[in-house]
Amino acid sequence: MSDFNRVRDIALELPEVEQAVSWGTPSLKVRGRMFLRHYEDAEFTVFKVSREERKALTGERPDVFVVTPHYESYPYMLVRTAELPADELRELITDAWRMSAPQRVLKSFDETTHP
Repeated sequence: MSDFNRVRDIALELPEVEQAVSWGTPSLKVRGRMFLRHYEDAEFTVFKVSREERKALTGERPDVFVVTPHYESYPYMLVRTAELPADELRELITDAWRMSAPQRVLKSFDETTHP
């Protein structure tokens, strides 16, 4: 689970992120809404993602970004996070967080990071 620790550490820098357990594995939520989950195969992390972004990423690097049949109908994908540099990983985590965070939290975050 070592690379999930890296994911967790980055995610916990974002506002109102909490650690939880989802489907028996560690997950990260914002206001009770899951956006990241450690996958049963330790090589992967489940990321919330828009369908458009998922299509682009899986088409570009199918060895890193994977959609299993289970996730085809959901806005999630599997990511081999160990393959990603820190800046790209941080961007994916922040995007996943943005998809779940309430508008009030997003507004406050944006005002703080981009005054």
